[in-house]
Amino acid sequence: MGGKMQKMMKQVQKMQSEMQKVQEELKDQTRTGTAGGGAVEATVNGHKEVVDISIDPDVIDPEDSEMLEDLIMAAVNDGLKNVDEMVSEEMKKVTGGMDLPPGMF
Repeated sequence: MGGKMQKMMKQVQKMQSEMQKVQEELKDQTRTGTAGGGAVEATVNGHKEVVDISIDPDVIDPEDSEMLEDLIMAAVNDGLKNVDEMVSEEMKKVTGGMDLPPGMF
């Protein structure tokens, strides 16, 4: 029984090491979220940091800053959702398809 436990612990350690490697690689991967039919784009990296915002000048209306704020928020949220999907897919490769709860990676 001790041999099985040791083997399992080695597998867990290997998985943890691979997950850490993937986490580092995710920093360089990005996903873009959009709003307003592409008028606002937010690019987010795998560490959930917004790395770029692009705004079509046609949607900048000084009289309606609230609309622009809403578009930016929607684009960022879309980008974050896309990153969550990317991270989940990358981690499934490491865990052999096993779903881990958010926060585990």
